[in-house]
Amino acid sequence: MLEDVLHRDNLNQAYLKVVQNKGTAGVDGRDTTELKHQISEEWTDVHERLLSGTYQPSPIRRVKIPKPDGGQRKLGIPTVMDRLIQQALNLYLQPIYDPAFSEHSYGFRPGRRAHDAVRKAKQYINEGYTWVVDIDLEKFFDTVNHDRLMRTLSHRIQDGRILRIIRKYLQAGMMDQGVTQANTMGTPQGSPLSPLLSNIVLDEWDKEMEKRGIRFVRYADDCQIYAGSRKAAERIFRKMTRFLEKTMRLKVNQTKSAVDRPWKRKFLGFSFTASSKGNSKIRVHRTSLERAKDRIRTITSRRWSISMEDRIKKLNQFLVGWRNYFALAETPTPFRRMMEWIRRRLRMIRWKEWKTPKTRKRKLRGLGVSPAKAHEWGNTRKGYWRVACSPILHHTLNDAYWRRLGLKSLI
Repeated sequence: MLEDVLHRDNLNQAYLKVVQNKGTAGVDGRDTTELKHQISEEWTDVHERLLSGTYQPSPIRRVKIPKPDGGQRKLGIPTVMDRLIQQALNLYLQPIYDPAFSEHSYGFRPGRRAHDAVRKAKQYINEGYTWVVDIDLEKFFDTVNHDRLMRTLSHRIQDGRILRIIRKYLQAGMMDQGVTQANTMGTPQGSPLSPLLSNIVLDEWDKEMEKRGIRFVRYADDCQIYAGSRKAAERIFRKMTRFLEKTMRLKVNQTKSAVDRPWKRKFLGFSFTASSKGNSKIRVHRTSLERAKDRIRTITSRRWSISMEDRIKKLNQFLVGWRNYFALAETPTPFRRMMEWIRRRLRMIRWKEWKTPKTRKRKLRGLGVSPAKAHEWGNTRKGYWRVACSPILHHTLNDAYWRRLGLKSLI
């Protein structure tokens, strides 16, 4: 099996994926732009050590990024050489494991995405399963038991060399501020192999729920279970918590987990409209809207002195990606309101750019405003935000004006 993993064709695919994904450098300071040169210099030696079982991965660089709830998400960044090897392992093992995964698992699988999971959740709700068991696994990627994972892997992987390489990657250690710490648990987020390993771990949970006839949707460690009554949902919650903690040795976060109505919970950034008639719709969750507005506030801050063209370009980069993901939502009103708010912020910036009464009068006249109105508004003492909502700027700096400047729309 290891010879197949290290076959030239598989390695070429792995190389292209690593380079395409880019990412920051590991502990050796080398990024993906240097990988080709590193392979030409070191691959012969690395290949021999992989086959002989003497290859030792480099420690993983610890990176902490802020979470929306105020905490920190810990990522592990392997070196680009280790990313290449892990990607080659992932490409070989994915076709072996994926066909056996649950139909209700959607995360990090070929041909599946978050939208499919949300659509399935909507189907359950409209079938009358209007109670949800929202289970949050506490620090899942940091608490995976290595021995249980390796035992599960050994059922399908017969080549002991591959098992030893995977265990070495799991235990490579984390380097944080120059100090390497032993890694006895977890599958570090940020490595190409981690998503597959997490699905292999959680497939045991999927199979248990399927055996019990439970309706569920899982995307990585984000899982929601649907039931027809509160009593049934609470019973499922107790049983699944016991299974996860006693059998799988994972920790359920009791603070973030809950039994509730689906329209009161968030799933992959979405939620649902309340309905008892089987016509619930997908909507953007309010926290997703607030996070988007926080990002837009940063881009459209009037304290940030950049040209309007550059500002709109940066704004478009965010809006297009956000729109593509949340286009699944079936309630258009939040998108319309968001665009109204964005244009008001841009009008506020434009008004500030004009600065003096003389410039404001000249600009308004150039946009077709009468001399009297231009004089009136050019000399107004009202604040930027208030003027941005005035009829005079609504008429002059209208939707067509911003479209001409290239602003993309969420609608």
